[in-house]
Amino acid sequence: MEVIIQPSPGDCAATGARIIGQLLKGKTEAVLGLATGSTPLPLYRELITMNQRGELDFSTVTSFNLDEYIGLQGDHPCSYRYFMEQELFKDINIEAERTHVPDGLAVDVSDHCRAYEQAIRDCGGIDLQILGLGTDGHIGFNEPGSSLGSRTRIKTLTGKTCEDNARFFESIEEVPRHCITMGVATIMECRQILLFAFGEAKAEIIAKAIEGPVSAMVPASVLQMHPEVKILIDDAAASCLEHADYYKEVFAGKPSWQCF
Repeated sequence: MEVIIQPSPGDCAATGARIIGQLLKGKTEAVLGLATGSTPLPLYRELITMNQRGELDFSTVTSFNLDEYIGLQGDHPCSYRYFMEQELFKDINIEAERTHVPDGLAVDVSDHCRAYEQAIRDCGGIDLQILGLGTDGHIGFNEPGSSLGSRTRIKTLTGKTCEDNARFFESIEEVPRHCITMGVATIMECRQILLFAFGEAKAEIIAKAIEGPVSAMVPASVLQMHPEVKILIDDAAASCLEHADYYKEVFAGKPSWQCF
């Protein structure tokens, strides 16, 4: 696990975009795992700018999103398919048929989840997965207590998650209580992972995920076991880390061939 502490979310986004840029320049048919919510927005803006400048080409990239609400169709303003179209897809040259988001209206949810897993395998697996972090430690919608061996499946959202996401809806009552999400084991199979977290509200859970024990009660803590994960956080989110100064020292002292 590499912890990268930057002054601001914008700095984290720029660093993350350079890492993704290195991947796409080395593998034109890369498979990206994408996330929604406010956290990845600075990153997506960086990727859009790089694409529009001609620095990145998404025409042969395939994407898989982490999750989707059950009961929302793709054109619903609060669906994650709609989010991705508005915040990234419409502004880059990615082919629509190469973008995958779980179907919130799937008739047979279990069958759809199995098919989603198979689609990822058929593409050769995810090269790089983008993650945010819930205030309770969830990644994707793998809430505390989720099996660390879980696969794509239906999950019931906690009241805290519904409360956190209510800002995207007219009221908390409109937030769906169920979703389809990639499982923890699905995420851990990705070749590289970038997790972003910003602000003091994430500081305590970041400390638990990075420096605490690996536990299903803090699903993000399992990332300590991944061989190629980078945690990109701003100074505020790093404020509870015991070894923050060390992480900064390590990053500043990287050999040139490891820099991005």
